[in-house]
Amino acid sequence: QPGQCAVSTSNRNFEGRQGPGRRTLLASPATAAATAVAGEVADPRRIA
Repeated sequence: QPGQCAVSTSNRNFEGRQGPGRRTLLASPATAAATAVAGEVADPRRIA
């Protein structure tokens, strides 16, 4: 849905890359993994 946000470890970021009206946050692999576990953008230092 428009307005949703995706976390990605890719090295490319431009409007609509993950779909129309969606935003992409570029993150390290550790941050992406912590985010997947937590279900929201998370600091990997708090997961360990």
